[in-house]
Amino acid sequence: MPDLPGPRTGDGGRGAPPDPSQEGWTPLRAIQITEFGGPEVLTEVELPDPAPGPGELLVEVSRAGLNYADTHQAENSYLARMRLPMVPGGEVVGRTPQGRRVVALVNSGGYAQKAVVPEGTAFDVPDGVDDLTALSMVVQGVSAWLLLRRSTHLEPGESVVVHAAAGGVGSIAVQLAKRWGAGRVIATASSEAKRRLALELGADVAVDSTAGDMTETLREANGGRRVDVVLDMTGGAVTDQSLAALAPFGRLAFYGMASRERPTPVDPGELLGRSAAIAGMWLPHAFGLPGRVVHRAVAELFELVEAGELRAVPGGEYGLSEVRRAHEDLRSRRTTGKLVLDPSR
Repeated sequence: MPDLPGPRTGDGGRGAPPDPSQEGWTPLRAIQITEFGGPEVLTEVELPDPAPGPGELLVEVSRAGLNYADTHQAENSYLARMRLPMVPGGEVVGRTPQGRRVVALVNSGGYAQKAVVPEGTAFDVPDGVDDLTALSMVVQGVSAWLLLRRSTHLEPGESVVVHAAAGGVGSIAVQLAKRWGAGRVIATASSEAKRRLALELGADVAVDSTAGDMTETLREANGGRRVDVVLDMTGGAVTDQSLAALAPFGRLAFYGMASRERPTPVDPGELLGRSAAIAGMWLPHAFGLPGRVVHRAVAELFELVEAGELRAVPGGEYGLSEVRRAHEDLRSRRTTGKLVLDPSR
């Protein structure tokens, strides 16, 4: 998760590796990238412990988050440019040397047994919240919260389309939209199993994301009416057709491009003609909002989890030695829910 407060070096604050023959140096397992590319550039290495500076915490990582954005980071196609060598990974959960259990966002360095995290992006984890759920809420949960509360300003009774509804953000957005009074939640997903999951999470209807004309598909799913809100991380034709499905004063929030295809440029006159709005959302920008918005979101999400009113969907756990397979699974969009990395194996 680049462009956050904290270390600016791609190695996650480790600096130059010391001589392994030096007394007291213990090797640390990590994944490192020395050239940009696909899953093949992810290499397991031994590095020194990262060194925290002022305003930073050292965390022994129990689990690291795996996100689709990581695949863009590995090939240097993300919104923020990365520098090599780099230890990828934008989120970790674990304990500080003082025993404090935190989940945190980082610029880089997450795919390792230890990581340096900025104090400003570290959140205490309640005892009743497990590692996977903590990781899911701090990125996917906060993203869904922002998309519905800030980007689209969901009103009770409105219809909401959640693309990739079985994914990390989508699975939480379905639950939050329903809880916050959406009149009809329309989920899209590519397989019958994923559509069943979306319905179990509270969607009113789930449609095939590979169907031909998404504009007509969404209108049919909404009882023949245009839709009010669309959350889209796909890009390409899906974005174009979803925009065409918006009702007057409808809003589309764009937060990713999993298809790696750009939507058609939008003529502002077309938005005027339909009273439609498009919003973009990139999580790092939320840390610059006044009122500690991200901290409020995390606190609310953890409260919902502890009350049994919100849950994370496990998507699979991988060891460091399996990280290439994890990225292959992410890129193929075979996954559901939240994926995590166990740095101990």
